Amino acid sequence: MEWAMRMGLLVFILAAAAFLSAIMTIRIAIRGRQVQMPNVVGKSTPDAQTLLQQRGLELKIADKVYDAAPAGQIVRQSPPAGIEVKVSQSAHVVVSLGQMKILVPTLDGESLRVARIALLKSGLQLGEVSAPYLDDAPPDAVLQQSQTPGTQAASPRVDVLIPEGPRPAAFVMPFFIGVPASDAQRQLASAGFTSVKLTPVVAPQWPPGTVIDQSPAAGARAARDAGIEMKVAAAAAPTGDIHPVTD
Repeated sequence: MEWAMRMGLLVFILAAAAFLSAIMTIRIAIRGRQVQMPNVVGKSTPDAQTLLQQRGLELKIADKVYDAAPAGQIVRQSPPAGIEVKVSQSAHVVVSLGQMKILVPTLDGESLRVARIALLKSGLQLGEVSAPYLDDAPPDAVLQQSQTPGTQAASPRVDVLIPEGPRPAAFVMPFFIGVPASDAQRQLASAGFTSVKLTPVVAPQWPPGTVIDQSPAAGARAARDAGIEMKVAAAAAPTGDIHPVTD
């Protein structure tokens, strides 16, 4: 019996050693299939492809953009250079189309529609449209553009600034919670608010017709054309809509 136990222990030790050895072999094999991603930014597409193939990697062109770099040169890559990647993984790159040879049209004073058409005719696109409130600028007309008119376009998109005119008058919302809905509506109507929606909500703990919630909240700024919503306490399940007071 003692001999059998010793033999069993020996077999267990040998099996454990073999198992650990197999794990180490697998790790080494996996590690051996990893290489360091080279830096291909600034290289031509053929040179980058050759460099990647030497390490068992592939090249995939993700996009082509206009750039100050010469046409055909790589301007961005993913994954970045220096990280460990598996063999056969692809490097996704962005390739330069070179500088655009398109002159930026003059958009100053034009409407948004006219500016968009002018850019499309030039082979460009309308980019981000900023529309701030400005008191001393004509509304709905281009005041500024991101690329100087008459120069070569640096990118295919041109951002514009089109003011919306003076900022509309806004009011600070009063605190209507606990106020009769009819009183709240009259106060809002006297301030020029025309869109007031009342929603009846079963709330027996409140007197019927009392405002129990409001949006915008008290203290918030609201323009005259903003929609005002108030929940009004109803003693029982509502059978119809509550209509705003108009006089």
